[in-house]
Order: sequence, then structure tokens, then C-alpha cells
Amino acid sequence: MYDIVNNITLWVVPGLILFALLYASYRRVKVFDTFIEGAREGFGMSVRLIPFLVGMIVAIGLFRESGAMQVLSNLLIPILNIIGIPADLLPLAIMRPVSGSSALAITTEIMNTFGPDSLVGRTAATMQGSTDTTLFVLTVYFGAVGIKKTRHALNVGLMADAVGIIAAVLVCQMVFG
Repeated sequence: MYDIVNNITLWVVPGLILFALLYASYRRVKVFDTFIEGAREGFGMSVRLIPFLVGMIVAIGLFRESGAMQVLSNLLIPILNIIGIPADLLPLAIMRPVSGSSALAITTEIMNTFGPDSLVGRTAATMQGSTDTTLFVLTVYFGAVGIKKTRHALNVGLMADAVGIIAAVLVCQMVFG
């Protein structure tokens, strides 16, 4: 059974590409010209996003290197101890809405320190999968289309991240704790 599923998964992506090409030919779409046009638009979009990405990277670096993350962590640890959230997860909870690569580095550090089968390791992995890089997403996507007034997107995104973090902790404590 495993071999059958493995063979199917090997052919899914090439099959989808072949299907798309055959369907495009059937509809008389000029596939190569359409691909080049999409690549041109994608490249232009990438160039327009560079200032937003640089700004976000600089802000993340300043936040971490200035010691602001450590100060925030020190302020929140007593509250987390009362709630029952492991203090070792706080840097991940702080960085996950900001930067996916920083959060992944923190998760890797947690895995190396505590192990992937530990409660902290499993909770970190669950937090990584239950939240998003809200600030990065808002910066890149809203910057790409020129939205200046984000309205409630930031509040809702950060609230969703908070719910994902809390749910990850509670579910992992119930299942693995």
C-alpha cells in the first residue's frame, strides 16, 4: 500500500502540469507567451516589493539586536508562569507574527535544546504551524497593491496569532502533558 501511495505522489505534480498544458492547448492558449507575460509581471512585482522587504528585515534586526525582545520577554514571563505557558516558548510567540525565518530559527533552537519529543518541542512545532507571519504578510501584500490604510487587518491578524499560540499550548498540554 505504501508503494502505491508513494508512486501516486511522485506523479501528481507532473500530471497536473501535463493536464494544464493539454487543457491550454485545447483552449488554444499560447502557453509560452502566457508564461513569459506572467514571469514579467512577477519580476516587476518582486522589484516593487524590495523596499517593503528591506524595511521589514531592518525592523526585525533592530527589534532583536536592540534588546527590545529580551525586555518584552522579561516583562511577560511572570504572566506566562501564572497562565502555565512555558517561558521557553516566549521568543517564538513574539517573533512568529513578525518573521517566519526568525521563528524557524527559534523553533530549531528549541528543538536542539529540548528535543522534538519534549512538550516544549511539540508545542513549538504546533505554534509554528498554527500561526502566521502577520506583520510580514501585511507588509508585503498590502505594499504590493498599494494599500495604505489597513483598517482592522493588523488587529485581527495579531488576535488570530494569539489564539493560535494559546490553542497550541492548551492542546499540547492536554495531549502530551
